[in-house]
Amino acid sequence: MTDRAFAVVRAGALTTVQDQGRPGHAHLGVPRSGALDPAAARLANRLVGNPSDAAVLETTLNGCSVRPRCAVTVAVVGAPCPVTVDGRPVAWGAPVRVPAGALLDVGAAVSGVRCYVAFGGGVSVDPVLASRSTDLLSGLGPPPLADGAVIPLGHAAAPHARVDTVPHPAPPRELILRVTSGPRADWFTASALRTLTTRAYRVSSASNRIGLRTEGPSLERAFTDELPSEGMVLGAVQVPPDGRPVVFLADHPTTGGYPVIAVVREADLAGAAQAVPGTPVRFVPAGRR
Repeated sequence: MTDRAFAVVRAGALTTVQDQGRPGHAHLGVPRSGALDPAAARLANRLVGNPSDAAVLETTLNGCSVRPRCAVTVAVVGAPCPVTVDGRPVAWGAPVRVPAGALLDVGAAVSGVRCYVAFGGGVSVDPVLASRSTDLLSGLGPPPLADGAVIPLGHAAAPHARVDTVPHPAPPRELILRVTSGPRADWFTASALRTLTTRAYRVSSASNRIGLRTEGPSLERAFTDELPSEGMVLGAVQVPPDGRPVVFLADHPTTGGYPVIAVVREADLAGAAQAVPGTPVRFVPAGRR
């Protein structure tokens, strides 16, 4: 019987299993999680013939290396990077057949942050609440990949896409985040509201799957009272005591005690997944670019 699995040779800085997440459980304290760049994950799946919500690998910065125990079709998209099979260069952004026992190496991102690696049949770890996603905040789902781990694969159900190139946006040189007013905008001074949408910020190296942290001008609060913990949504722009905005991403907490000054449109969050530290950030009112 064919061994539908792959062995992890090099786990990389942070490689996790992700699908389209587990929405609908915030009332239980469970974040949505899922791929930070969901469009890239869907594209990778389409290239290998998977359903769009099949589980893939999400790498961070320096990729990963795996050795499939069966012949499998693989596609790597997201952040551009070198891809090799047994040391020979193969295509990024296209379906590639990897023989059983060959070493698939996904190299360091040339630009951007996160690569998505889809396998024909999908990554078949046990689902939790109908999702195979690793949630770094709650601990649900499989742990991040570790050297030597063996990860199961599903059975391919459809032929892979036959394409020469795939359209996919490049990682942003400037991250533009459209925002609407948040539920606690009135906790900030008029000057702070102007600062948010007119001054320049940059992506902080402290950013992760929970939130994109920024460096830039501090936002002054009109009220210094303690705020009772309240519900948080994907894209919420929370302002901690240092006054610098944090944009909540896929693994964000479902509640928080710092005021939310604005909310980023979900369509703009994929760019946040690929924005390297130092990338300029602009918050702009929704409807204006």
